Amino acid sequence: MLTTRYQKVQTLTVTDVIRMHALFEAHYASSPLATFLDDLSRKEGVFVVRRRSDAEIVGFSTLGVYRFGIGGRQVKGMFSGDTIIESAHRGSRTLQQAFAWKLFIEAIKAPLTPQYWMLISKGYKTYLLMARNFPDFHPRRDHPNPEMAGLVRDYCEAMFPGKLNTSTMLLHFGDDANRLKPEVADITDDMRRDPDIRHFERLNPTWEQGTELPCIARTDLSAFCQAIVPFLRKVWRSKVAARRAAPQPQSAAQSAARSV
Repeated sequence: MLTTRYQKVQTLTVTDVIRMHALFEAHYASSPLATFLDDLSRKEGVFVVRRRSDAEIVGFSTLGVYRFGIGGRQVKGMFSGDTIIESAHRGSRTLQQAFAWKLFIEAIKAPLTPQYWMLISKGYKTYLLMARNFPDFHPRRDHPNPEMAGLVRDYCEAMFPGKLNTSTMLLHFGDDANRLKPEVADITDDMRRDPDIRHFERLNPTWEQGTELPCIARTDLSAFCQAIVPFLRKVWRSKVAARRAAPQPQSAAQSAARSV
């Protein structure tokens, strides 16, 4: 069993940071401690995933909260940084649940301010997390979204000046940038049957070299209603159907009548 807690960066202990870097190093090539610490210092907080049995850290995801002036308006950006979880625990949804709750809380704090989840994806798993859970995002395979494409360019220029190749729409941080180890998120021929994975690889064909695909999803209160209300309705209908299909308990009188 796992548990996830969101912590401010300054509340992490030295032991926590060393363990997080060990996880990072196990999954990424070119992962010096100095670079890891520099990136961590730029984030507001970290989702820390621990085993309940011994409180060992088995995963984490960093988060930055920013405000941008884009297109003459103020928007709130929730930027996901490094995300790691040990392979033995990748079926758990505790990290996703904690992340969704954080997005919801931040949306409530400023209900009239547009809020977006901003991420840069060097592997298909992060892209799928966005594509499978948010109704309004970019880049998507079924139709283009020029407005969101513009937001991507704006936040890349604000956060990573000079790193975005505007012809490929990929971020490149140099030949010594960290990259996923082959066994962490390899894309097999069988996996390419998934249209979203194919789309990710088409957009970021050099992901093995560490290039990052910048993405964005709308995560304000309106987006939550679009995503969560239909999900809850579907869950409720399935529960009702399961109850109707289940054998009904017999009354005491019926049981006595059958035993005679």
